[in-house]
Amino acid sequence: MTTEQSATPPSSLDPADWQELRAQGHRMLDDMFDYLEHLRERPVWQPIPQSVRATFQAPAPGKPNDLAAAHQTFMQDILPYAVGNSHPGFMGWVQGGGNPVGMLADMLAAGLNANVGGRNQIPIEVEWQVMRWVRDFFGFPEAASGLFVTGTSMANLIALWVARTAAAGVEVRQQGVAGAAPHLVAYTSAGAHGCIAQAMDLAGLGRNALRVIPMTADFEMDLSLLQAAIAADRAAGLQPFFVAATAGTVDVGAIDPLAAIADLAAKENLWFHVDGAFGALAILAPQIAPRLAGIERADSIAFDFHKWGQVPYDAGFILVRDGAAHLRTFAAPVSYLRREERGLAGGSPWPCDFGPDLSRGFRALKAWFTIQVYGTEKLGEVIAGTCELAQYLKRRIEASPMLELLAPVSLNIVCFRYRCLEILTGETESDTKKIDRINADIAVAVQESGVAAPSTTLIAGRLAIRAAIVNHRTSEREIDDLIDATLSFGAAICKIA
Repeated sequence: MTTEQSATPPSSLDPADWQELRAQGHRMLDDMFDYLEHLRERPVWQPIPQSVRATFQAPAPGKPNDLAAAHQTFMQDILPYAVGNSHPGFMGWVQGGGNPVGMLADMLAAGLNANVGGRNQIPIEVEWQVMRWVRDFFGFPEAASGLFVTGTSMANLIALWVARTAAAGVEVRQQGVAGAAPHLVAYTSAGAHGCIAQAMDLAGLGRNALRVIPMTADFEMDLSLLQAAIAADRAAGLQPFFVAATAGTVDVGAIDPLAAIADLAAKENLWFHVDGAFGALAILAPQIAPRLAGIERADSIAFDFHKWGQVPYDAGFILVRDGAAHLRTFAAPVSYLRREERGLAGGSPWPCDFGPDLSRGFRALKAWFTIQVYGTEKLGEVIAGTCELAQYLKRRIEASPMLELLAPVSLNIVCFRYRCLEILTGETESDTKKIDRINADIAVAVQESGVAAPSTTLIAGRLAIRAAIVNHRTSEREIDDLIDATLSFGAAICKIA
């Protein structure tokens, strides 16, 4: 028995034959490269057969099974039935397409298996470097802090927690919001993502403490109504403390008037937060960045690298101007997380001091690789390119008498509908309902065809087919395919409506 053999316990999960594992690993990696290289030859999405669903209803195996067999199940029953957001024809929701470099980085991170909650390790330095890059993107000071999280929903919640602590004092961590007087109230637009209301719920403030401000005709937060709501709450003895503006609204991609909201927040002593889930990274595109004027004055910014940044899921980020306030909100010294000047317990503060997670994967590596390899200029070109494609889609819609644009095209989201002229006369309420059903059926038909994958939403009470162009692989060809499929299915469905 060799020294190596004797050092490996019988219960180890390492393979008996590393060469066999290496060969199988290369096959698995090649299969994913083949998948990415030939995406356009596949359907964007396809319905899942019941027989495939049944495959994943079997009980957990007690005995070991062959890795090659598990890989075959992946290739046959998992890979073909994913949501399809890597495909250039996916335009259903604001989801990035990932990138092959980020995929490889994720493999490296999984192999390293680092827990990046804390302690003296270089993966944390990688995360801090990305944080400094982000800080520079938005012109934040050196005292700013940041953290990788699952996505913008969590990032928005962290921002709200920090703002709550800043407004009510660090005592709120012991006493809860019930001990905070007067009651705290917050503001956001009617076009904001639902996670803002959810954050109010999870932070213990309650959804009723969120004032939803109506939008202008351009789908931006109405500043005059925001001012009026703040004044009314102060008159009622409440404490306005937080306003969440949106850079890239979920329905139409609008940008709230960030500079004007920053002025008002400063005047009213409100925490100015920007939910920039996808839109914030437009700061990398010189053609679009001026439209984000005012974002550099935010107290916090939430965004996702896995959207316009094309980093593989998941890679959300929260940036906070006042790093000390961020630290006060989450740091919780306990004996088992004791910090030292030297050794493995050095390097304080740790990422776990800036958020709720102690166990954290090495998300920063795939973002670091993506930025390091492609560079910010290239990523900015991708962002600008998707906005140019949205304008191309807008022109295609305006050139077709059977299609109708339902909202301004601000960034990369286009909302439209099939008009169905056989039904649409004066557009009575009955007409609208019927056309809504037809457009819902068109969207599903296009999805099931595998040609493209739009989604639907409601715009001013009318159902819209929504195309969110986020993927770096999307070209005019996919836009044309979407239009052609919409017109074809629309004509067929209208005939039998």
